[in-house]
Amino acid sequence: MRIASCMALIVVLMALTFARSAHALGDAVYVATYVEAMPNSVASADALLRRYRNASRTEDGNLRFEVLAEIARPNRFVIIEAWKDKAAFAAHTQSAGAAQFRENLEPIQDAPPDVRIDNALYLARGESEGKAGAVYAGAVYVVTHIDVIPPGTQACIAALQAMSVDTAKDPGNIEYEVLQQADHANHFTVVEEWTDRAAVDAHAMAAHTRAFREKLIPIRGALYDERLYSTLD
Repeated sequence: MRIASCMALIVVLMALTFARSAHALGDAVYVATYVEAMPNSVASADALLRRYRNASRTEDGNLRFEVLAEIARPNRFVIIEAWKDKAAFAAHTQSAGAAQFRENLEPIQDAPPDVRIDNALYLARGESEGKAGAVYAGAVYVVTHIDVIPPGTQACIAALQAMSVDTAKDPGNIEYEVLQQADHANHFTVVEEWTDRAAVDAHAMAAHTRAFREKLIPIRGALYDERLYSTLD
């Protein structure tokens, strides 16, 4: 009876945990926006994005607002946002601050911003996440756009779920997030945070990473677009 009671309690706790997670993932709006500045305007874009980030973080309903600069091509950036619900995100996009950002970006952009509105599928915290709170001075971010043919959507989701579990156990992993594009369910954005480049390279060579890439080959719809970033302090 005691074992049965313990098992029942575990089931209840698991159900409650899942319910809280599902509610959080269902309500929150995640956005990945790719920004490309002209090569001679990197400093201006950097300053503009910092101001936009700092102002956006103070808005009601903002859960996250990070600006990452591509390591290989510093004129390319990605903004990773999270808002508590659609209303909060809509208020932000219609705000004077967002309008001013778009206006100031236009003269120095190489191409219009590419905005991907997403829902969160899996948010895994790596085993390194708790060691120093949240911030690592040399952290490396990896943002990957994955595009599969529509019949392969569910297979990709299953593979990404397994990756979220396996990657969280890799040394140096801080976070592994899988986002699904709201208007194209077969498109995904994966956001990873690692303590350093060595951890990124070790993860790339891990057996589970190579197995994941192999699973995507028969269902891929476009090239595997993986880019490395550092955060704007």
